[in-house]
Amino acid sequence: MKRIKYIIYSAFILFFMNCKNSEESRGTIISENEDSRIQVSKVQFDQNNMALGTIEIKSIPIKISVNGMIDVPPENKAVVNSSFGGFIKTTPFLEGDTVKKGQALVTLENPEFITMQQKYMEVKEQLNYLRAEYDRQQTMMEENITSQKSFLKAESDYKTTMAKYNGLKKQLVMLNISPKNVEKGSMSSIVTLYASISGSISKVNVTRGTYVSPATSIIEIIDNSHIHLELSVFEKDIMNVKKGQPITFKIPEATEDIFHGEVHLVGTTIGDNRTIKVHGHPIDESNKFLTGMFVNADIIIEEKNANVLPETALVEIEEEYYVLLLNETTETDYFFDQVKVSIGNVVNGNIEILENTNVKESSKILVNGAFNLIDIK
Repeated sequence: MKRIKYIIYSAFILFFMNCKNSEESRGTIISENEDSRIQVSKVQFDQNNMALGTIEIKSIPIKISVNGMIDVPPENKAVVNSSFGGFIKTTPFLEGDTVKKGQALVTLENPEFITMQQKYMEVKEQLNYLRAEYDRQQTMMEENITSQKSFLKAESDYKTTMAKYNGLKKQLVMLNISPKNVEKGSMSSIVTLYASISGSISKVNVTRGTYVSPATSIIEIIDNSHIHLELSVFEKDIMNVKKGQPITFKIPEATEDIFHGEVHLVGTTIGDNRTIKVHGHPIDESNKFLTGMFVNADIIIEEKNANVLPETALVEIEEEYYVLLLNETTETDYFFDQVKVSIGNVVNGNIEILENTNVKESSKILVNGAFNLIDIK
């Protein structure tokens, strides 16, 4: 009988201890879920220069993000080549050198240039004779002394030779050879090619001794005094782009500075990649932009009023954004709730806050110092 009582007593003790442990365990879980707020002492708040703020209503731009490059108008680019083939004799310039319009760039040598000048002189002398014969036949024709056949032959010979003369003269001018100097007996197998515009040399495609044909690009010149933005806008956005709209852009590979411009022309054809070219002008062209620089740009199509917070108020965690919403203030502490929000445009250090039931215009938000607190949590 005593043994049975002892067994019952032991079972009761074990049951009581298990119940107690279970209650203690439940109490820890309740304690953990009891208050999920982030606590910050007022001393910590002041020492870390934390600040509270509220949502502000500001006018923000609605923009289209595009890519493009720095370019210049076609008239600000020039390719130097020769009208006739020849061998490069001198080429003193390098890429990056600055040249002025009319400045000598390279010299070209070809014995055929001498032959061309000889033909010009021969035709010129022949022309003098044929001119005199034509005038004589014309006078005789008026006096009925010569036949019409002789007159027509003299006229034909004269005009044919005149055409050859003018053609050879034009060829000499194209080679930058002065016909007057040739007529004085000054002939040369070397011609000089000159810069057709002022600017910087962007390419030198030849070396001394290179043979060039009329199709060869010898030197390329770019005038960067007037640059523009050549932007590519996707088909779905082009209907919203209009002349005169503001543009903000930056050169990501060169600087973080933001520059400003405006839409000047909108293309009318769609390219193979379903984009349309938009031509923009920078407001300040004194910046040292270089042709070919890659550009990230935003075309501002309109503006709207929106609820915004400074960027320092938001923390991104796994592509989601959070703010710290003031829940309670005591004599010694602040208590914050970590609240998820949806964002829109980011403009000049401000982020658009889309409609969210947990954040109101009157809500007090930690606008400076949230990053470390959310990370700690």
